[in-house]
Amino acid sequence: MTAPRRSLFRAALARSDGPALGTWVKLPVVESVELIALAGFDFVVVDLEHSPIDLETAYRLIGTATHLGVAPVVRVPALDGGVVQRLLDAGAEGIMLPHVDTVAEAEAAVRAVRFPPWGTRGVGATSRAGAWGALDRAEYLRFGQEEVVLIAQVESALAARSAGGIASVEGVDALLVGAADLSTSEATTEDDPRVVELIAAAIAGCTAAGKPIGNAGGATERSVRAAVAAGYAFTMLSNDASLLGAAAAAAVRAGRSAGARPTADQL
Repeated sequence: MTAPRRSLFRAALARSDGPALGTWVKLPVVESVELIALAGFDFVVVDLEHSPIDLETAYRLIGTATHLGVAPVVRVPALDGGVVQRLLDAGAEGIMLPHVDTVAEAEAAVRAVRFPPWGTRGVGATSRAGAWGALDRAEYLRFGQEEVVLIAQVESALAARSAGGIASVEGVDALLVGAADLSTSEATTEDDPRVVELIAAAIAGCTAAGKPIGNAGGATERSVRAAVAAGYAFTMLSNDASLLGAAAAAAVRAGRSAGARPTADQL
């Protein structure tokens, strides 16, 4: 009998050497996931909300991440039980849902993600999640109930004020603060004291409920240190497209600088 499979995302959260590190995958190519795994990230979030990635491509990205030991989470654009079920049976370790503003919306998300009696997810044990039928049915169900993570995004003032209640819903495993949407919904910027106060309230509420909370930030040491200081247990370091763009721009700057002719005072 094989040992029960454990969530790589949960394992990353349990480590004591700092926050779990992830990044968004927006490019519809498996090479992005391969490079992210080689870099040493703990998890990826395949972004179906703000990218052209379709379900079939997400399926391939999930498989690549799983085989390379990186936890695959998928952000869906909206709650659709059929889409959620297909992604989980494709092997996703978790679902991230944007714009969860209330306890009722969190409860609806739980119903879509979990098997009965918590929810309404159908049994598809002959999928990748069930090792194509080779996995014991009870283990397939256990993983779906106990290991799969549901991450609710906090992206409005209402959500920030409701964070404690949302995090307390059984079956919700973590929250993620979307500071860009939160500040935009308030018609201001992320450094506005009102937004800072709302985010602090969300962190406090989630922490009081005993659930981890994360954020999306930049790919710098300063950004990660700020995330840790704020109380985040996991953080998103940019995204594959932006990381590629930044590296490409740095390469061009270096090349232009090295190839520049010296000025008269440099001779």
